[in-house]
Amino acid sequence: MRLDIIRQACILVGGRGTRLGHLTRLVPKPLIHIDENTAFLDIVIDQVARQGFDDIVLLAGHLGHLVRERYDHRHYGSARLHVIVEREPSGTAGALAAAQEIIAPQFLLLNGDTYADIDLRALSLEWMTSDLDGVIALQVIDDPSRYGAVVLDQDRVVGFLEKGQGTGPALVNIGAYVLRKSIVNRIHSFPCSLEADILPSLARERRLKGKVCDGYFIDIGVPQSLEQARRELPALMRRRVAFLRQDCLIRADQGNYHQSRQVEWIRGAPESIRRLNDLGCRVIVVSNLPCGDRQCFDEQSADDLHRSMHEQSAALGSFIDAFQYWPHGSEAGIQTRQRDFDRKIDQGMIFGGLKDFSGSFIISDKQIDIEAAKRMGIPGYLFDEGDLAVFLEECLADLAKPKAQSPGHMIVR
Repeated sequence: MRLDIIRQACILVGGRGTRLGHLTRLVPKPLIHIDENTAFLDIVIDQVARQGFDDIVLLAGHLGHLVRERYDHRHYGSARLHVIVEREPSGTAGALAAAQEIIAPQFLLLNGDTYADIDLRALSLEWMTSDLDGVIALQVIDDPSRYGAVVLDQDRVVGFLEKGQGTGPALVNIGAYVLRKSIVNRIHSFPCSLEADILPSLARERRLKGKVCDGYFIDIGVPQSLEQARRELPALMRRRVAFLRQDCLIRADQGNYHQSRQVEWIRGAPESIRRLNDLGCRVIVVSNLPCGDRQCFDEQSADDLHRSMHEQSAALGSFIDAFQYWPHGSEAGIQTRQRDFDRKIDQGMIFGGLKDFSGSFIISDKQIDIEAAKRMGIPGYLFDEGDLAVFLEECLADLAKPKAQSPGHMIVR
């Protein structure tokens, strides 16, 4: 069973970035580096790919050949990148029109010069459970003068205020949307702006939903915020990891999987994944065998099982960052994961990664994992049975204790 989830993410990377002066004369704004190896756009792509959007389209304009050289036809995990360079500037909506032959019927759209640390899967779930043309991510900020403000009536966007209008805390557009491809039909002339032309028309017709999101947000459009990003993003991107043993998430006997293509979750497992997403953790599902700890299928079946776990998580508004095969015990598996992240860092494929495991932890039904966790210096929690969501809250409470007071080892029966 192939679930109807949103798989495509389009990222707008065509702006000239004139407010950044000389910094964007030779490089597009999203390709400005945050550190020696990492462009700002790398961070945006990492966020999209880790949340399971496997078709990533970069809509380039200014100095678009540089975007093409860096990303076109590359793979980022399971995601494939494709770059479309518009022939002449046609506005943010015009960039969508230029790529309409490959745009999916419904897609995620992000600004390539902003980063919002939010659950994009939850945003897409808001759209999937409505009959509207779009959902826009919003955030309350103290000074909206740089962005303009968004007016909500319950959950419907009914208007946009221009920059400088209004005072005090207000809702602003943070550059993340889920949209129908049909909005391209609203373009009647070029250049056409998504923000100035298309979104206001959707708001007037009450066809646009607003979702208020928490989480870190930054726009690198001015020198001060670019420097802020360089100071703050390195620490933000070094996420702690929740290693979850596969048998703590799904029933071990998946012998009927070929017939049903339906994963049977342990009680509380989907809620636990969503909770960890909300906390900003990377969620890595691990197993000793490619397809499960008690019954082994062929490699393709293992891939299919993991794909279904990912798809069904996405349909519930959550996501699994990665699946990891630990062939020789958990300690070796953790070290393998460390090397994999370090390799990606060296190749400029991922930002931050796992330089260390501070704050990370393991939940497993195997004592060998708990012992390995101790040797690696991270907490390990032994889950035997019950509600995983309840157990996770106990683990999180334990992790919040001062280190000397935390045993880092629990058993639930």
